Amino acid sequence: MFSLFYNSNIFIWIERIIKFINSIFFIFLLIGLSFALIFSPPDYLQGDSVRIMYVHVPAAWIGLSSFSLIALLSILHFIFKIKNLPLITKSVAPIGLMFTCIAIVTGSIWGQPTWGTFWAWDARITSMVILALFYFILMLTHKFISDENKANKIACVVAVLGSINIPIIKYSVEWWSTLHQPASIKITGTSTIHPSMLMPLLFMFFVLILYCALIFLMKYKTEIIRIKKKNLKRYD
Repeated sequence: MFSLFYNSNIFIWIERIIKFINSIFFIFLLIGLSFALIFSPPDYLQGDSVRIMYVHVPAAWIGLSSFSLIALLSILHFIFKIKNLPLITKSVAPIGLMFTCIAIVTGSIWGQPTWGTFWAWDARITSMVILALFYFILMLTHKFISDENKANKIACVVAVLGSINIPIIKYSVEWWSTLHQPASIKITGTSTIHPSMLMPLLFMFFVLILYCALIFLMKYKTEIIRIKKKNLKRYD
């Protein structure tokens, strides 16, 4: 199974994709920040503080979707024993944790001018902190358990348990009384956010996805090299 990963062609393709993303990332970032900070209008209630949304919301989306992906891949690995899936989940976890923390911090900064407080233990904020804790547990599992099979099994359990928190985060504003407003962007319904704000928001989300892809590829490549060195030592 791992012979596929050790083929030099995969490293060539990873390097090519990394170079391509590097060549366009900063241009796209500059465009996204220009629209988010300059060209998009201020909110009629929140004023310019609404601009934090262009980082906060995409970061929250990435934090949630990353853990959902980890849970799905963990279940698939547990059922089908596909050996590269743990490498993918280990590469995604730091990205998900980083953006979850960014969402928490930017949300706190946004909360001060909007709610009059940096922090409130409402359902949405508390469930996001719990998500960050699950990310920490996942990463610590792989760091301190040397047995790969045992670590993967424990990580699978943690991922499945943590996935229960995802719908809680999503629907917390509907199930409980919280400071957060209901979702302004709806896939199946009518979005309440104005296109002049929606387009920069989606563009910033795309830019951050590019950044995630860049970090993932570098981390994934490192994991492949680590496994290769480990297997070579085993046969020495």
